[in-house]
Amino acid sequence: MHTPNRKLIQRTLACLAMILTTTAAFAQEKYPQRPIDFIVPWGPGGGADQLARKLGKLLEADLKTSFPVINVPGATGNTGMTKLMSGPADGYSMAILIGDTAATLVSGGARWKLSDVVPLGIAIRQPSGLFVKQDSRFTTWNDLVAEAKAKPGTLKVAILGFGSADDMTVNFLAGKGIKMIGVPYASPGERYTSILGGHADLLFEQAGDIHNFLDSKQMRPLIFFGEERPEEFPDVPSSKEVGIEIYLPQFRSLVVKAGTDPQRVQLLSAAIARAAKTPEYVDFLKASLARKDSFLPAAEAQKFISGEIETMQQFVIKK
Repeated sequence: MHTPNRKLIQRTLACLAMILTTTAAFAQEKYPQRPIDFIVPWGPGGGADQLARKLGKLLEADLKTSFPVINVPGATGNTGMTKLMSGPADGYSMAILIGDTAATLVSGGARWKLSDVVPLGIAIRQPSGLFVKQDSRFTTWNDLVAEAKAKPGTLKVAILGFGSADDMTVNFLAGKGIKMIGVPYASPGERYTSILGGHADLLFEQAGDIHNFLDSKQMRPLIFFGEERPEEFPDVPSSKEVGIEIYLPQFRSLVVKAGTDPQRVQLLSAAIARAAKTPEYVDFLKASLARKDSFLPAAEAQKFISGEIETMQQFVIKK
């Protein structure tokens, strides 16, 4: 009978022990050890970009690593989401998922599912509205309605993209006889200059994202889509007041790719929750004219996004 070599057995056991030790050490690797890409599926200058740059600085101070902002515009945010999906689920990439991109899950255009991401939290929530250049011929909402009905399909609205919440709202208004054309701009800067330069008649946006234009009297709101008038604009009607019952407020959430280590998800989520409580972030929400209770932690984020998508399904035009 062949007797195993004692030294061979000892060497084999030693190798196995080294492998197990190395594997355990790798599994317990300190995280993060390198920069975490912060993917913004839009061009520079818009609300999502502003959020990433503000939140990124707060997270850098907390987690002691950098959060370089990567702007990847296109396809109503889906080009950026594709970048997130194409990378590994290792916690070294996170993205901003906004309401307009989530809308494409029901309107078409998204090549991913909600189950493909893990929400880390809802960072900001803001009412949307229609804005015009300061010297626009439209003094009131009723002025706009009158022209849109008299000349259907001639007024242009600068929107984020097709299939977005902006697009849904424009289509909903058309169904009410207020027929306008939505013109998509992936770059926030182009969207803003489109009405200042006369290329579009109206801008669909959140007031906080363009507060510089509002403060400098270059733009002004005509209506806000919500049940109540924003306290910052007491003279501007809400859509509910004028019988237009579509709200679809903007939200911006933070997500990582599904399959990311739960411990890394928890660490990121906790850091984001801490950042949201800082005076600097509270001031950012105020400057963004956002809801004071904008932030929702990871435990509530999935349910919130699912609820928003369910609401959007009511306004999808079936083709």
